[in-house]
Amino acid sequence: MRTFLIIASALFAFGATMTFESTQASAAVCANGVVRAGCAGPRGAVVVRKPVAVCRWVWVGGVKVRRCT
Repeated sequence: MRTFLIIASALFAFGATMTFESTQASAAVCANGVVRAGCAGPRGAVVVRKPVAVCRWVWVGGVKVRRCT
């Protein structure tokens, strides 16, 4: 009987908490990919294309080096 009362009071407390403390969910999720990056939130989504990197071979101190911008 005592176990039943403990379980019943725990369920009642959980139900009361869920009734009185309900809030709106406003989450945002972002991802960063190789080609694109984007975020999705409660008001919509945004996707951005990443710029293409430009690589050039340059001479630095007598050594040929590849520089990407």
